[in-house]
Amino acid sequence: MITHTSLMQLKERLHGPLPGKDAQFRMAHVARRIDVPVPDHARQAGVLALFYPDREGQWNLALIERVSHNPNDRHGGQISFPGGRFEEADGTMLRTALRETREEIGVDTSRVEVLGALTDLYIPVSNYQVHPFVGVLETTPTFFPQWEEVASIVEAPLDLLCDPATRQTTDLRISSNILLKDVPYFNVLGKVIWGATAMMLSELLELLEN
Repeated sequence: MITHTSLMQLKERLHGPLPGKDAQFRMAHVARRIDVPVPDHARQAGVLALFYPDREGQWNLALIERVSHNPNDRHGGQISFPGGRFEEADGTMLRTALRETREEIGVDTSRVEVLGALTDLYIPVSNYQVHPFVGVLETTPTFFPQWEEVASIVEAPLDLLCDPATRQTTDLRISSNILLKDVPYFNVLGKVIWGATAMMLSELLELLEN
């Protein structure tokens, strides 16, 4: 069972050597298991993996199901960490992650203890370099979703995420003419967590479990 002590140990591990791409690639589609160089013109984004206790005292991870704005939206409908594009006024990627989390799920990020950062991940299909951070809220939050961007909030039990049976594979149709075969994903309460989010989550869970 994941405890508060486990999360504090995670903080120490985040400041040491990270598992990096090896851990990310374990939950990547076979076509994605290559180290793609980050181009100079890549857009930058910050996201936050936010842990919090539910009312029974069990630890959860806050994820969001994104609104699909149009058929060409590469990330619409997917499950992801709260976060978004860097703005000059943010100053740092961490501030981007905290601002976007506050805007998208309505939590008071001034109360978030930031534990550290995971390995950056470049997403070629959208040309984003994503900077993932990890934080903890000590109390059960009340969520106020930004409904223009967030279709729902997925409260993922951490013990469930750590269960090996949660890691599965499936075929995913991502467009009318593209079907990906044998895609690794996390099956969380019937939700399919795949792609970049699954890759970042894979590294996070490796740190937490080890």
